Amino acid sequence: FLAAAGQKIWQILPLSPTGYGDSPYQSCSAFAGNPYFIDLDALKEEGLLTAAQLKAEPWGDDPKQVDYGTLYTSRYKVLRTAYAAWRKACKGLHGCSDYFPDDYYAFTLSNEAWLEDYALFCALSEHYGKRFFLWPSSLRQREPSALERAAVQMERRVLYHKMLQYFLDHQWRALRAYANARGVYLIGDLPIYVAPCSADVWAAPALFMLSPSGAPSRLAGCPPDAFSPTGQLWGNPVYNWSAHARTEYRWWVARLRHALNWFDA
Repeated sequence: FLAAAGQKIWQILPLSPTGYGDSPYQSCSAFAGNPYFIDLDALKEEGLLTAAQLKAEPWGDDPKQVDYGTLYTSRYKVLRTAYAAWRKACKGLHGCSDYFPDDYYAFTLSNEAWLEDYALFCALSEHYGKRFFLWPSSLRQREPSALERAAVQMERRVLYHKMLQYFLDHQWRALRAYANARGVYLIGDLPIYVAPCSADVWAAPALFMLSPSGAPSRLAGCPPDAFSPTGQLWGNPVYNWSAHARTEYRWWVARLRHALNWFDA
């Protein structure tokens, strides 16, 4: 459609998982993609879902409107079904209990710096709740032995969240190639903040202004403007810029490099 309309640029909102209020600016990760964007029909073509499984779920009453409340329940149920089919297809290959596709291993290796923490954070959030500063202290403070135990105990959940990111990355790269081949280039959106209960804050608390408990000690917002005479309190934790400077802004450099794997600008 864009190419036929003579357009060359497609500017989009962030791909990050949405948080409170279905906003991509309150995300649990600065690196992960939103599983809402995984094409279920593509998974059906790969034999991981059936037409009957897709038809059995409610998706809302209006095909032109997104029902986010329904998505939150129906989509993840279907994705877990696809995950089970994927695991079954990988069972016993090459004499291994599980042998996943080579490009899955390539994806996890190239994204290891954020993917391991993110997948474990998601698994722990499902078990303990998203407010990580209320988790058991050993997990809140990231004691290595506690993290290792949790990763083993929650192996299937962790792998599930890795698989979702693998599917999304694979599909998005195909979409970008399809657009680029038609002369359409993607401008992405890089939210400046993350949610207070995010994998980023949990994995690298020194990079944020936090209280001893791990909750934000400073919150982002903006002064009074045309939208609000009293200003806006967004609730995102503020960065500890001196800590970022000491690392030569490594976290930000990684974010930008990661974004440019998905976008042209």
